Amino acid sequence: MGASQSAPKETSIHEFTVKDGIGKDVNLGIYKGKVLLVVNVASKCGFTNTNYTQLTELYNKYKGKDFEILAFPCNQFLGQEPWDDQKIQEFACTRFKADYPILHKVKVNGPATAPLYKFLKASKPGFCGNRIKWNFTKFLVDKDGKVLARYGSTTAPLSIVKDIDKALGS
Repeated sequence: MGASQSAPKETSIHEFTVKDGIGKDVNLGIYKGKVLLVVNVASKCGFTNTNYTQLTELYNKYKGKDFEILAFPCNQFLGQEPWDDQKIQEFACTRFKADYPILHKVKVNGPATAPLYKFLKASKPGFCGNRIKWNFTKFLVDKDGKVLARYGSTTAPLSIVKDIDKALGS
């Protein structure tokens, strides 16, 4: 058994501050009233092309409709995100036209897990319990900052459109 992680004291994603791709603080409270899709991304994964392409499609579909995607690069799965934040940003924005935030690289498992990911995992455990199984695990968060659903790597972003519509009240 792995070491247990204490439950976060936060009750909403809006209580967290994260770093953007250039190291500046981003208070997630700015997303109050928006539905969020939080994703751990990687540039050299077998799921990269499908996920980045479909994340961009989702972003374009819901642009201006109280929806945002927050992408967090992570290098914990076979070293599939080896680049620094600037190179990751260039890759995602150039190759996949990602206009949504590509934030600072984080750890999603282990003792150095980012506080946001401790909260997400505690809110919606997955197949591996409180662990993230692989790249492109997705969390759908409602307008109040509560985690609604968790989707594994093999769930294509476009397959959750109905859940996004429901969260948006569409």
